[in-house]
Amino acid sequence: MQRIRLRYTKRGRLRFTSHRDFQRAFERALRRAEVPMAYSAGFTPHPKVSYANAAPTGVGSEAEYLEIALARHRDPEELRLLLDESLPAGLDVVDAVEVRTSGLAERLEASVWQLRLDGVEPETARQAVAAFLAADAVEVQRGTKNGVRTFDCRAAVTRLEVEESAAAEDTPTREQGADGPRDAACAILRLVVRHLTPAVRPDDVLSGLHAVADLAPPVPAAVTRLAQGPLDEESGTVTDPLAPDRDAVAVPAGTA
Repeated sequence: MQRIRLRYTKRGRLRFTSHRDFQRAFERALRRAEVPMAYSAGFTPHPKVSYANAAPTGVGSEAEYLEIALARHRDPEELRLLLDESLPAGLDVVDAVEVRTSGLAERLEASVWQLRLDGVEPETARQAVAAFLAADAVEVQRGTKNGVRTFDCRAAVTRLEVEESAAAEDTPTREQGADGPRDAACAILRLVVRHLTPAVRPDDVLSGLHAVADLAPPVPAAVTRLAQGPLDEESGTVTDPLAPDRDAVAVPAGTA
């Protein structure tokens, strides 16, 4: 078997696709592209596709990963182009590499997230972030199929800060009001979260910010995963799991 690891995106309106929706779309793309898939044994064979740590529904992502096993050798870049053409725009296959071993999920140690908080002043966000980072533990609740679960979301956060960008710092966005365009505040957070159990998601951190500092954005946050992969604890960077020698995704310096 030949193993190919792929990186794909969820952009625009396609961020609202569930993981199951993506699985169906990807398996159709495999058939359209006539990919020579390897299949499992047994009475109900299925193509060997391994999905890893999918982003929640409604969240955009530049760094989703999966691995496929092929029965015949194919050039990874040609395969990437065929699959990308067979998927709808927004679900874009942007990278493909051949690997010799399994273990993709173990390489995804942390994620870098961007949270856009429209209607929140950057200084208000900074104060909330400082309160969150100063806490030894921040307990939040999440509904599960077994009921409401309480857990600490602070331990998984290695970095959290307000981005020092024009959009987040001094330049207001413009929104349409009843009497024409008006200025609106906007804070953009950069968040690095370890992949622990239970998994801590961006909405859990937002719940934590509300718990410690009463931060409550007037509209839902726009969340995008920028990267996921091995975590360098010293530099606060998350490197590319497909090619460790590539440039890391830098996380701005801050206090954790």
